[in-house]
Amino acid sequence: MRAVLCKEFGPPESLVVEEVADPEAGPGQVVVDVAAAGVNYPDCLIIQNKYQFKPPLPFTPGGEISGTVAAIGDGVTKVKVGDRILASTGIGAFAEKVAIGEGAAVPIPDEMDFVSASAFLFTYGTSHYALKDRAHLKPGENLLVLGAAGGVGLAAVELGKVMGARVIAAASTDEKLAVCKEHGADEGINYTTEDLKQRTKELTGGKGADVVYDPVGGDYAEAALRATNWEGRFLVIGFTAGIPAPPLNLVLLKGCDIVGVFWGAFVGRDPDKHAANVREMMTWYREGKLEPHVSGTYSLDRIADALNEVGERRVKGKVVVTPR
Repeated sequence: MRAVLCKEFGPPESLVVEEVADPEAGPGQVVVDVAAAGVNYPDCLIIQNKYQFKPPLPFTPGGEISGTVAAIGDGVTKVKVGDRILASTGIGAFAEKVAIGEGAAVPIPDEMDFVSASAFLFTYGTSHYALKDRAHLKPGENLLVLGAAGGVGLAAVELGKVMGARVIAAASTDEKLAVCKEHGADEGINYTTEDLKQRTKELTGGKGADVVYDPVGGDYAEAALRATNWEGRFLVIGFTAGIPAPPLNLVLLKGCDIVGVFWGAFVGRDPDKHAANVREMMTWYREGKLEPHVSGTYSLDRIADALNEVGERRVKGKVVVTPR
């Protein structure tokens, strides 16, 4: 089979595509013919040795797939050959086939195509866990989403609306904000041309945001923290603009919480709760309340282009690799 290989840490252009041996299904595993693989920001970090998970070289990057089960190993009882599934893989997704544990396989609804399925679990899973389990978002609250046109950001916009919040999308261009409005955002802030703190205060009647969803970090984090309401919750999702160091006196003065969101660790620590969350999100998908936005699809040979779209923050929603 063909697979993307990271043989040395570096930029996306350092990756190669080669023929490698097909994976085999060990005990408790299934082999999946990969139809599509979602591209996420951690994929950009892991190939540069900048992520908390550091696989040994060489490895195939990519943490999210959809496809069809091609083979099953000993002891597999919940999945059969021919099943349509999606899964979080950690690594290995940018290939024609991948072996995963049986427990990672999630059935795909009949209504969901493979491209949408490959763009679903990572972003919606992260944002659902953040808003429901970490922020305890309530109907009627003001939710400020930074990086709102990106993968996790756009998922947070949609989920925030499903949960009954008033959603304020913040992004770097008017074009990105238009996409956010299409996916349910009530208000928009262009933080390259508007003052993020001041505009958030204006849109919330001077109170500030009850929940801030921040996958961006950098200089925007302090401005957003200053725009947080009394007893608000500031969700730390990621750092596409760098790791910030906000003054902690703001947390005291606002009586607010800074809350870490590590979805991958949550999935491993509480798989039953994760499974329940996925079932809830799939119900919302069937009801037409969630709609993954895929702005581009790429072949394996264009993996560098796909990763650069994400890493350079040009993407709106998700981009997807189709190996076959």
